Amino acid sequence: MKCDLHVHSYFSGQCTTPFVRKFCRESYNDPDEVYSLLERRGMNLFTLTDHDSIDGAEKLRGRRGFFLSEELTCRMPSGTEVHIGVYDFHERQHVQLQQRRNDLVALLMYLSERRLFFSVNHVFSSLTGRRDREDFAWFQEYFPAVETRNSHMLEETNARAASLARQWGKIAVGGSDAHAMHSVGTAFTEVPGARDKEEFFAGLRNGIGRVSGESGSFKKLTRDVLCVAGEMMREKSWTALLAPLALLIPAITWFNYCDERLFSRRWAAEVLDQPKSRKRPRWVSVPRPVPQTPQMAMGEWV
Repeated sequence: MKCDLHVHSYFSGQCTTPFVRKFCRESYNDPDEVYSLLERRGMNLFTLTDHDSIDGAEKLRGRRGFFLSEELTCRMPSGTEVHIGVYDFHERQHVQLQQRRNDLVALLMYLSERRLFFSVNHVFSSLTGRRDREDFAWFQEYFPAVETRNSHMLEETNARAASLARQWGKIAVGGSDAHAMHSVGTAFTEVPGARDKEEFFAGLRNGIGRVSGESGSFKKLTRDVLCVAGEMMREKSWTALLAPLALLIPAITWFNYCDERLFSRRWAAEVLDQPKSRKRPRWVSVPRPVPQTPQMAMGEWV
């Protein structure tokens, strides 16, 4: 079975770029259209990983093979931000995740106790700002999976993430990180032989999953940013006044990838092939799973 484990819709909220955030969204993808395109591109399971939101699921609830996911914006103990993909949970658990996303220890305890599958996304990207060496210690000790194929990360950045996952013995996951329809389903995670969602995640946990698909490029990112800009102008007609600024988009995406290369090389040089640090994060014990009770089996476990 195949699933794009990183895809966005209209419900990912406002973009994070200064000034532009006042009137432009992260994505204008319609959830129904995302589902249909994923199906045409060979996916068997379907999800949305909107930023800190599951509102897009309303349109897909009950559709074959769909399950809830989201991309949490989490505050690390160092003060940096990280994007964490959390997959296959109940609607009520979304509230619990949001309440804990700025307290990493509480979040990790909750994810562990509820046996939720999660990953650190675009680990060698500057997308969420700066990194701290301590962040990687947390990722190494407590995160079960690393996103190693993202269709908007450069091939060299994806390769470094894959090397990190192998070095740390982590589960590799992949997804398109599509904010525009053109990129939906262009990277994905596959578990050969899985027949349903449960077997898909069991296969991932047992190490038989694999990632496939495209990496990013200047041309691809520029196209998708232009698509988002076009959808913004369609939704808010007054923003057409900003159309001449679209001429700057290729330069902006080029500088973005220059920064991404430098960021990736810097942190890969610092953490790849390095002996395991003796300095552990301040929280050093992962709680053991809570034995399942009949109430939990009936879906009362939040």
